Amino acid sequence: MPRMNSIMERWVQTCRRELLDRTLVWNQPHLLHALREFEHFYNEYRPHRGLTNARPLHPLPQPVTERWQTTHPDIRRRERLGGLLHEYRDAS
Repeated sequence: MPRMNSIMERWVQTCRRELLDRTLVWNQPHLLHALREFEHFYNEYRPHRGLTNARPLHPLPQPVTERWQTTHPDIRRRERLGGLLHEYRDAS
């Protein structure tokens, strides 16, 4: 499958740039834990620009219709992998 090769190359580049270039890996269990966390973050929380900021395993977000949602957003941040990855959620 020629297309699959390009998709995997893109994922490996992203994983390397966002995770492995910023992490000192101690051993194989530590590497596997970090890769599992990054995979979960990548598929569940990280917005993807090519998909209108949609996450791959979730539907597109609802459009903002009320003015108060843009002037006073209530955003919460959760850190993963010791602060290397950040998840942002709307708390309202």
